[in-house]
Amino acid sequence: MRRILTGLLCALLMACTADDSISRAYRCTFIFDTTLHPLPCQLTGILGNSGHFSKVQTYVAADGIRHLKTTRNYDGATEDVALTTARESQISFSLGAGDCIIIGTNSYDNILVAYDGQCPNCLADYNGTSYPLTWQNNGQQLHCAKCDRSYDVNNGVVANGPSGRKELLRYMAAFDGSVLRAWN
Repeated sequence: MRRILTGLLCALLMACTADDSISRAYRCTFIFDTTLHPLPCQLTGILGNSGHFSKVQTYVAADGIRHLKTTRNYDGATEDVALTTARESQISFSLGAGDCIIIGTNSYDNILVAYDGQCPNCLADYNGTSYPLTWQNNGQQLHCAKCDRSYDVNNGVVANGPSGRKELLRYMAAFDGSVLRAWN
């Protein structure tokens, strides 16, 4: 009887923590310490600001240092952030399907959200991961040039274009006051 109750309790806890809206198709692991990159860092600046989002991509420069390239939604401004501390160099990044995520605070209910930077419909319909989303409509939508769909950045749903998968691939996102994270 004790085993049955323990098994039921474990099953109940797993059911409560599972979130079907979180994509697990592509690995996402992103950690950014805003105390190491205070304002005017663009990525730090979008946090807590309703409707402000940033496209985040990562690359390793010729000198071996990892960088983040960010592009803000509301003005298209870009920034290159070098991750130079010993702590940052220990972090392994995976940014979804095409090594790009979109992260920010939605303007509907002021919640931090993270999306994959690739079109989910094209990922499902075609091989490869070459379907990047670009800012459109003053940064309020993400557009795919391949299928001509646009997604509302605040809720991730198709705003314009053909029917199909209705939402962007979503990842969990959290900010604890100093560390910004996105993961699945």
